Amino acid sequence: MGQSVTCGELVKKLGGELIGNPNLLIDSVASLDSSLKNSISFFNNSKYLDSLKNTSVAIVILAREDLIHYKGPAIITNNPYLYFAKVSRLLNPNKNFKKEIHKSANIHHTSKLGKDLYIGPNVVIEENVTLNDGVILHAGSVIEAGTIIGAYSIVHPHSVIKSNTIIGKNCILYAGSVIGSDGFGYAKDDNEWFAIPQIGRVILGDNVDIGANSTIDRGTLDDTIISSGVKIDNLVQIGHNCFIGENTIIAGCVGIAGSAKIGKNCAIGGAAMILG
Repeated sequence: MGQSVTCGELVKKLGGELIGNPNLLIDSVASLDSSLKNSISFFNNSKYLDSLKNTSVAIVILAREDLIHYKGPAIITNNPYLYFAKVSRLLNPNKNFKKEIHKSANIHHTSKLGKDLYIGPNVVIEENVTLNDGVILHAGSVIEAGTIIGAYSIVHPHSVIKSNTIIGKNCILYAGSVIGSDGFGYAKDDNEWFAIPQIGRVILGDNVDIGANSTIDRGTLDDTIISSGVKIDNLVQIGHNCFIGENTIIAGCVGIAGSAKIGKNCAIGGAAMILG
């Protein structure tokens, strides 16, 4: 459990129409099948109609047309799932890290460090790295030479950001992600493969999320670009020279071959394979 809030305070902060007691206290989010008495849930899919009718949660977020199925305390909104997400964030805020640099961190003297940083145990920061204000680097992450990380971005444990990568503001890189590894580029030399140097970069815009153990390859010549607002799930592979447009969302285990170009606001389902 995180924080607690009354239903009246929720509606005051997030909008919507309250049906029920404004002083009802909510301290957790839950599924409709939960038995938590002071929890809030949501309904936006008819296949959960039985769960809605039998729920014991304190209050449900739903659309006005679904009130015919539920007579208990409710918050009415046009987008119940989005409202639920905002409530969950409100009740479960991110942990506040002490602004400190752990004594075991290895930081090259040429790096430029902003204010209010958290740099965890065994972090490695190579030469000419720039960390802007409020960056959080969790334990064991490696930031290679020439990388720039924008303000308030978070790098989770054991992620590796290869050389000359550019990461925008408010990005989140989850554990084990690798950004800027060499693309898969080889030329045939008789019976052997000759590796082509990958000299491009990876550029991430602002508000980009990269899931755990996902990889984004640097470009062969030009850059691999992940535009602002893109959200990428776990175990996704993005090849060299790809371009992903703004606010596209990519589910787990997707593979995107080199030089693919994907537009804005796309939704790519899990395990999809996209050719270059």
